[in-house]
Amino acid sequence: MARQLRMVRPNLDGLPQLEIPEGYELRTYQEGDDVHWANVISDSFGGERTAEDARRDIMDRDVFEPGGLYFTTYQGTPVGTTCAWKDTLDETDVGIVHMVGVHSAHTGHRLGRCVTLSVLLYLRDHGFKCAKLGTDDFRLPAIKTYLNLGFLPVYVDTTQPERWKKIFEKLRLPAMPNQSEKIRAEISDEMWAKVQQ
Repeated sequence: MARQLRMVRPNLDGLPQLEIPEGYELRTYQEGDDVHWANVISDSFGGERTAEDARRDIMDRDVFEPGGLYFTTYQGTPVGTTCAWKDTLDETDVGIVHMVGVHSAHTGHRLGRCVTLSVLLYLRDHGFKCAKLGTDDFRLPAIKTYLNLGFLPVYVDTTQPERWKKIFEKLRLPAMPNQSEKIRAEISDEMWAKVQQ
């Protein structure tokens, strides 16, 4: 099975100002959000996530930090989410933008940008030096958002040059060559090894 696409923002400098779309609010995790997370992710990714899945995959993990799990809400109900994540408890360099989801009834309002940028600001403010994420070829609006927020593609298997070429064609953007050298010039060898994991 082909690996997920990998994108990296080699630094957390120059992040844009956070703008919360009109009619929505932004908050972090509250007790009981396991149900809301499951609802948003099920709708966004497909499948049937449960509150139990949310606790197992997110809230009960040792790397979970409640202040890093963001929700956009509409009339008090969470409709978009993503989480600041890390691969290990002691990781302080490479942060992860994890599980970005927006309920289908609320797409087109830049909620994905809002929660993704919230996590990038969180990572920056907590001393992380760069950010990575995984995504899928068909998530074209999300990929466009990530590109606009300064993420660059990194090829992590031999299928990815062709996959990225098709994505840029579908987005009607000029093809972007492999950004590995540019990223490697900005980060340490240790961080480079982590962004490829």
